Amino acid sequence: MTTTHVTIIGAGLGGLTLARVLHVHGIPATVYEAESSPTARAQGGMLDIHDHNGLLALRAAGLEDEFHGLILEGREATRLVDRDGTVLFDKADDGTGGRPEVQRGELRQLLLDSLPPGTVRWGHKVSGARALGGGRHEVTFADGTSVVTELLVGADGAWSRVRPLLSAARPEYTGMSCVEVYLHDSDTRHPASAKVVGAGALFVLAPGKGFVTHRERGGNLHTYVMLARPQDWFADIDFTDSAAAVARIAREFEGWAPELTALITDADTAPVLRHFAALPVEHRWERVPGVTLIGDAAHVAAPNGEGANLAMLDGAELAKALAARPHDIETALTEHEHAMFPRSAETAEEGTELYALMFGADTPHGLISMFTGEERGD
Repeated sequence: MTTTHVTIIGAGLGGLTLARVLHVHGIPATVYEAESSPTARAQGGMLDIHDHNGLLALRAAGLEDEFHGLILEGREATRLVDRDGTVLFDKADDGTGGRPEVQRGELRQLLLDSLPPGTVRWGHKVSGARALGGGRHEVTFADGTSVVTELLVGADGAWSRVRPLLSAARPEYTGMSCVEVYLHDSDTRHPASAKVVGAGALFVLAPGKGFVTHRERGGNLHTYVMLARPQDWFADIDFTDSAAAVARIAREFEGWAPELTALITDADTAPVLRHFAALPVEHRWERVPGVTLIGDAAHVAAPNGEGANLAMLDGAELAKALAARPHDIETALTEHEHAMFPRSAETAEEGTELYALMFGADTPHGLISMFTGEERGD
């Protein structure tokens, strides 16, 4: 059993940003991560890093220059296509946007490389956490070891094992799921689909369903097949049989242009099902000494382009608060939570409105209006 100054559970973008900004301010931290290594699994697709949250966090971490080296030029391009392949909206990346695109895994590695060796303890899956009194907590791991800490931060995602120390809330299914697939080396191997996707992001939308595709490094096309269906509907599909699962999902898009349906029917990877879950928009808790949450552990919502940015900002702001009040941790935690609660609630509400635009009865017209409004600077 060991004692650390700041114990962070979860080596995602939020937890690593917290550790890095703490390090910048000379505050030691240890991050415990369930995965066995940095390369234990794929780290997701593209992220657009926003100038009002994610970029601020990277600036606080002293990594803004290194971050610019990760940006994939041209990926802020946005295209909206009707299901017959007709282009409804098309905006090139002119370099003036405030949302540069990077690969999540590369950004995570940048943060990992910025930390002192040994900061992250891999292969530590949390089995439980309990209060010991006086603001101290014990975290137990699946291998039977444990750690006691005076400051515990749950950065461990939607199904956080730290959250029960603060809140009984659990994420609930939003009614929307996605099936993820890739086309590799698309310009050579899948030219028709590569052409319709274009240089950046493609949206093909209908009420309750659609494709969202990103062009990643190396000409890979990463498609999220979106479907508003009950979880039981997906349970009837055998995802261990990739061909059968793809065929069943593709049937939901019969009549769509072949270069669009090929985004799933010609997939080079097995389909991966992901259900979207969310905490209540106004999720918050009463102050509990010695423990807090950041990122999805605190405010998971359906993916809306803000989750990673918010997690990073949470981590950076918490670290700055702790650095400003090194002898008054409880005040620092209170300030962190009071700023985070309204920020995350506002973003969740905006995400709900975005999903209504994307998958509601009036789609895609509402989304086109939003895009053109942004283009006018409204």
